[in-house]
Amino acid sequence: MIDELRQFLLIAEHGTFTEAARRAHLSQPALSASVKRLEDAMQARLLDRGRHGASLTLSGQALVPHAKAALAALAEGKRAVGEVEGLRTGEVRLGAGATATTYLLPSILSRFRRTYPGLKFMLREGYALDIRSEIEAGELDLGIVSGPGDDYWCDDELIIVASPKIDARQAGFLTFPEGSTTRRLLETHLGDVDIVMELAGIAAVKGNARAGMGKALISRAAVDSDLKAGRLVEVKSRKTPIRRKLSLVHRGVARLPKAAAALREAILAG
Repeated sequence: MIDELRQFLLIAEHGTFTEAARRAHLSQPALSASVKRLEDAMQARLLDRGRHGASLTLSGQALVPHAKAALAALAEGKRAVGEVEGLRTGEVRLGAGATATTYLLPSILSRFRRTYPGLKFMLREGYALDIRSEIEAGELDLGIVSGPGDDYWCDDELIIVASPKIDARQAGFLTFPEGSTTRRLLETHLGDVDIVMELAGIAAVKGNARAGMGKALISRAAVDSDLKAGRLVEVKSRKTPIRRKLSLVHRGVARLPKAAAALREAILAG
């Protein structure tokens, strides 16, 4: 029944049997047969199939969170079995924002990997809201987000930087897309500023700032080497630095697999 639940969730997510069958590597008749087995087991119709795709019935909507929970519990069980031998095997799934994944976590993860070389890592970069949702769904074990969480980790300081070759007072801002924490902090603390470029990654923001395309609000950790080398300078403002708290989020220490629990302790220890 696990495969049937997984395939049912693919249809619910993508809205069509065609796309769900492609992602499940099944023919459409095989996928339809899978849904029929699940509906027989549930004794209810779960999907309505129309000209423009598939939609969930009320029974289907009721099943979705339980199907996700069942698959998450199975994954946790598999990891727990793999960790019985200690931390020689297992998997850790971690999500974090761009600053943490690029500048704050690598040295910690490297030390942890040397201690437990048999562990597999899945590190996913994403926005805080997405990471929290993936923790709730059991798709990630641990997350690092801005703001409150289950464990306080550290403070991160955001400053304004620009190329020393430009007049930063006249320059517009280079920033991240809406939905990112840095964009939200920029708008909250600095107000209605002139945004001249919207970029998806820290490297792109730094590169364009060094080239004189504008100034940027960014983590001090991300530009430390550029400041020391003189490629960027800090633009002083009475509104900066902006300090944000970074926290660990999870579904409870008692529910963490052994590998994830060990990584949590390593991150908190720094």
